[in-house]
Amino acid sequence: MAAIKHKSRILAEMHETAQGLHSAGRISKRRMAEFDALCDLGVDSMPPEQIKSLREHVRLSQAVFAAVLNISLSTVQKWEAGDKKPSGPALKLLNLIERKGLDAVL
Repeated sequence: MAAIKHKSRILAEMHETAQGLHSAGRISKRRMAEFDALCDLGVDSMPPEQIKSLREHVRLSQAVFAAVLNISLSTVQKWEAGDKKPSGPALKLLNLIERKGLDAVL
């Protein structure tokens, strides 16, 4: 099983416990795979060019893209200009759109 790098000590300890339960036969291989997938839901930061490219790839105007993400138009404009960086739920949504496409959030 590949090692997963965790961002927090608590998540690392939870994963270690789950692996122990799996080794003891208390968690099925399928459940362990699901747990591994859930532990690997990290998000990558997005530079301004990547945000603009993503928006253009899904063929949305800045205003519609903002509405889809439930943020203001000025926030999208500031992201694309590099004046602000997305974080939290908005960054998670951007990563989801990049991985799964626009339908994943509509």
